[in-house]
Amino acid sequence: MTSRDPIVKRYDKNPILTASDVPYPVGTVHNAGVVKHNDRYIMLFRSHTCNGRSIIGIAESSDGFSFRVHPSPFLVPAEEGVFAEYEEYGVEDLRISPVEGAYLLTYSAYSRHGVRIALARTVDFEHVDRIAMITQADLRNIVIFPEKFDGRYVRFDRPHSEISPWSIWISYSPDLVHWGDSRVVMKPVQYHWDEMKIGPGATPFKTDKGWLHIYHGVFQTMAGAVYRLGVALHDLKDPSKVTGVSDQWILQPEDPWEVSGYVPNVVFTCGAVP
Repeated sequence: MTSRDPIVKRYDKNPILTASDVPYPVGTVHNAGVVKHNDRYIMLFRSHTCNGRSIIGIAESSDGFSFRVHPSPFLVPAEEGVFAEYEEYGVEDLRISPVEGAYLLTYSAYSRHGVRIALARTVDFEHVDRIAMITQADLRNIVIFPEKFDGRYVRFDRPHSEISPWSIWISYSPDLVHWGDSRVVMKPVQYHWDEMKIGPGATPFKTDKGWLHIYHGVFQTMAGAVYRLGVALHDLKDPSKVTGVSDQWILQPEDPWEVSGYVPNVVFTCGAVP
């Protein structure tokens, strides 16, 4: 490998899914969580409907490249109860974490009260059980680790704050509903590709060297913000310990659908399948 070789190689038949592949009216397809389930790849993707609010669609694939979209959305704003009040303006950017024989789903819920994270669970990607709203506003990026640590669930999150600017935090829970013991684990680096803000990306996955986490970082330019992807490694037994962070980004906007579109100059990840 030379210094000019890409760290991440794009599939030569991208994009693998567009709005025209969806059998119901949507304006966009983006920010998808992905997982392998029963030898098939499941994609839960965000789409803007034609009123500008977001829903979550579902597509599946046998090879991870050619996806078929189901005829109906997977998750739309709830119509009753507390979830209806806090999902009124849309559901977005879903992450999938396989935990204890099921899949935990975290997603951004928008309403007149701001944005906060909702938690749901599924075992078959056909039925979804909403569990709880697990943050206050204003917070819109959370990924839950796929295993417990010392009997507690663990997540990365990103509070919206200019005091400790848009940093990645870690939080713990005994029951998935009540979260705390929070602390900062990573912060933006000044005059670096991610100096404006960083946030959780794909659900971390386990390697023999540690937990690998692909995160997003943002750099403010004179022409607007640029979103790129970076990678960090966390201790296997204590993910609050960062054992390494790449000094370079691993992916930046280059293809036409990355440098232009609904939001220009963005690559973003809600999922990765090792």
